[in-house]
Amino acid sequence: MPLQLNRVLDPALAGFDDIIDVRSPAEFAEDHLPGAINLPVLDNEEHARVGTIYKQVSPFDARKLGAALVAANAARHIAGPLADRDGAWRGLIYCWRGGQRSGSFATILGQIGWRIDTIRGGYKSWRRLVVDKVQNGSLAAPVVVLDGNTGSAKTAILTRLAARGAQVIDLEGLAHHRGSLFGAMGDQPSQKAFEGRLAVAMEQIDPARPVILEAESSRIGNLNLPKAIWRAICDAPRIRLAVPVGVRAAYCTRDYADLTLDRDALQDKVQALAALHSRDRIAHWLELARSGQMEELAAGLMRDHYDPRYERHRARFATQRESLLPVKDLTDLDSIAARVEAEALRLTGNLRQSRS
Repeated sequence: MPLQLNRVLDPALAGFDDIIDVRSPAEFAEDHLPGAINLPVLDNEEHARVGTIYKQVSPFDARKLGAALVAANAARHIAGPLADRDGAWRGLIYCWRGGQRSGSFATILGQIGWRIDTIRGGYKSWRRLVVDKVQNGSLAAPVVVLDGNTGSAKTAILTRLAARGAQVIDLEGLAHHRGSLFGAMGDQPSQKAFEGRLAVAMEQIDPARPVILEAESSRIGNLNLPKAIWRAICDAPRIRLAVPVGVRAAYCTRDYADLTLDRDALQDKVQALAALHSRDRIAHWLELARSGQMEELAAGLMRDHYDPRYERHRARFATQRESLLPVKDLTDLDSIAARVEAEALRLTGNLRQSRS
């Protein structure tokens, strides 16, 4: 019988040597189950071609062509990626909704003698669990938000908190989006993939310990924060790092050194702010970018662009409990992380008492 998944990280998934996604590479790239490998029984072009025939000619002709293509691709997978699997190997196979693609491949592999299972409802059944978790679920632990203006080293501090054993969800890391000053980390995942990563992180939370998140708006780059995460950020007490602008500018200049090497790209980022600032200010920032005065540019951007926006956003949470953490320099992030962890434990201890 097909496997019925009841959780995003269902324990039953651990019983297989390989989880195989037989959908097209494009479908797999958009999102897939954690740890799955892609052995497509129809590539992108073949998948589109079979779908067109199904709609425009007939389901019979589409299935006949599909069967031939699946058989040919299955043969390549058996002779290639699966060639070293022995008789004890056990595989779990899924497609879009647990239909013909996964069923056909499972039948072929089963005839060889391997123990093969499929997922009831395919990827769509797992996706429903993800959506329910990130939209309707909750973070099953006390939440503390780490706040601070641009350049406060929040992401680096979260990394050190995790290294200390603290419970952290790095939203920017999951979204593959670096801070706002000089740019992003590169291509972001799809919204579906981002939500899948979040759902996995949520299921791994230990409810007995606080979980620390970075303060975010409702969007990270091009991605939307799901309701469960956004609600947790809005409701949680905050630790705000109070770091002088000069210290933050120096830190950002070092932290974003790789991004500031491309002067043309940097000037494009400054020029994109033209609608929000005076012509003279934009001209000044462009000259700083051209001449490589990165620390002065960072300080100007923080003082006149990012900080005012942070303050307006922060005003929305004025009624939230906030703990101010003065930071004179950012040279010893491990010590700052220790202070943040201690304050998070204090805040969540007080939170438990207020709810009891």
